[in-house]
Amino acid sequence: MAFSETAYAKINLALHVRKRREDGYHEIETLFAFLDDGDHLTAHDSAEDRLSVSGEFAPDLDDPFGNIVSRALTALPRAEGMAIDLEKRLPVAAGLGGGSADAGAVFRLVERSHGLPGDWHGRASRLGADVPACVESRSCIGRGTGTELTPIESDLSGVAVLLVNPRVSLATRAVFSAWDGVDRGALPSGSASRIAREGRNDLEPAAISLCPVIADVLAALHATEAFLTRMSGSGATCFGLFRSHDAMREAAQRLASDHPGWWRMPGSLR
Repeated sequence: MAFSETAYAKINLALHVRKRREDGYHEIETLFAFLDDGDHLTAHDSAEDRLSVSGEFAPDLDDPFGNIVSRALTALPRAEGMAIDLEKRLPVAAGLGGGSADAGAVFRLVERSHGLPGDWHGRASRLGADVPACVESRSCIGRGTGTELTPIESDLSGVAVLLVNPRVSLATRAVFSAWDGVDRGALPSGSASRIAREGRNDLEPAAISLCPVIADVLAALHATEAFLTRMSGSGATCFGLFRSHDAMREAAQRLASDHPGWWRMPGSLR
C-alpha cells in the first residue's frame, strides 16, 4: 500500500535571535507557519529502507542517500522497511526548512503505517532544530534553538502567500555567524497576525550582506500589494502575504515577467 505526504514549506513569520550559546547554537524566538505546498513524498512497504529522489532540485542534494530523509527513517523503529520516493520541489538551503520538512513528512508517514514512539520529539530534535515543528506543520511559537514549541491558533490560516527565491543557496551556519550579536528584544505577544506584523527577522541584514540579491527580492515583493514582506529563516527565500489570492496571483505574474529566473511558489498558509 502506498502513502503520500506533502513536506510543507516552513516559513518564519518572525524570527528574533536573542543570543549565541556556548554550544555553537543560538537562542531564538520564532513564529513558525507553513505553506500548503512543498516537496512530495510517497512511501511503499519494502523489505528494507530505500530512497529515490526526483524533481527540479534533486541535483542540489549533495548526498541524497545520506540526507535527512534517510536519517529520519533510521531514527524511527519499525518492524518493516519503507521505500520513499521524494520529489524535491523546494530549493535547497533556502530558509524553508526543506530538509526538515521532508523529515517531518517521514515522521507522519511512519505514524500512519507504524505509529510513533513516545519520545518522537527528542528523536526529531536530534535531526535538526526545525524538525519537531515540521512534524505537525502547524503554526506555533518556537523557543530555545527552535525545538521548544507552543501551539498558537493562527488568525492567518488561509491567507495567500507567495514564496520567492533568487535561486541562490545560503548556508544557515554562515548567516548565523554573520549576525551582529545584538539582542533587539523578545517576540511580540498576542495573535499570529500581531506577532508577524510587529516582529522582524533579525537575520535579514546578515543574509543580505552575504547575498545582496535578497534585498532585490524584498523590494520586488514590497512593490506588490503584499501587506507583509519578509525573509524566511536564514534566507534566501522571501515571502509576501496578501489579502486576496487574486492579488497574490497578480504579483506572481509580475515577478515572473520582471524576474523570470527567480523561483516562485504560490499557496496559502495552513
